[in-house]
Amino acid sequence: MRLDLKAEKRRREQTRTLVEACDRRDCLLSEMNIQVSSCSLALPGCSMTSQKKLQGLVAATVTPMTQDREINLAVIGQYVDYLVNEQGVRSVFVNGTTGEGLSLSIQERKQLAEEWVAKGKEKLDHVIVHVGALSLPESKGLAKHAAEIGVDGIAVIAPSFFKQVNKDALLAFLRDVASEAPGIPFYYYHIPPLTGIQINAEELLDGMTEQIPSFQGVKFSDRNLLDFGRCAAKNSSGQFALLYGVDEQLLSALAMGATGAVGSTYNYFGKANNVMMEAFAKGDFCTAQKYQFCIQEFLGFVIAQGK
Repeated sequence: MRLDLKAEKRRREQTRTLVEACDRRDCLLSEMNIQVSSCSLALPGCSMTSQKKLQGLVAATVTPMTQDREINLAVIGQYVDYLVNEQGVRSVFVNGTTGEGLSLSIQERKQLAEEWVAKGKEKLDHVIVHVGALSLPESKGLAKHAAEIGVDGIAVIAPSFFKQVNKDALLAFLRDVASEAPGIPFYYYHIPPLTGIQINAEELLDGMTEQIPSFQGVKFSDRNLLDFGRCAAKNSSGQFALLYGVDEQLLSALAMGATGAVGSTYNYFGKANNVMMEAFAKGDFCTAQKYQFCIQEFLGFVIAQGK
């Protein structure tokens, strides 16, 4: 009984924090007078082609759970509609860090991928599924499954326990996973703070296309703007997607050459970020900066709640 009371207390505290965060967000949005439904701009260095390119905002999805701690597939359809209609976000990144993909079973990850593909059909532009795992065979199996169900792209994080110690070893791992889905766009998920792998993304770009023909871009989730800038310098013709993953620094990344962004914030603050990106694309840096500061204030509030 005591454990149940403690659990109920935690749920109430979490609910109160969520309500406070939503109130804070709505207050800031009201002050900014945001009225935008979507963002389909072509950012500098990322020209549109006949095939839709992954750009703009990509929501890193959370994994909904039931009270019994089972994945809640029943709400994915509502989730899709909410992102599209309420946040103006039409691309998702499934089973990543925000979705706690590495804490889920292989079967759960497959079920989530299947549901997002099914519910996102004709509503979402891109369903990107993270297939990275500590085990190479598991990662390859997830990549093969993703290709079979028709995802729009796969992403792979570097293993974080038995780590690749050099560029060649990491490229070999990524190549082996990508080979299971040769016809599916491949994205490298660069997140050194969590993997502990200190191989610069810029280093990996040399040889990536040659070894992985399906390579289409990088999800760059690191605050190292030197490395990010050097990646952008190698993407001057916009040949691949350069997606920034530190939400509170997005404007800085756009100025350096980001073609889009993947993050958890875009689940609930997509509109404000869309306005910021539109302002930046139009050369209105003052307005873009105004929105970035607004977004940072909100994120500062949210982060403080977790301390």
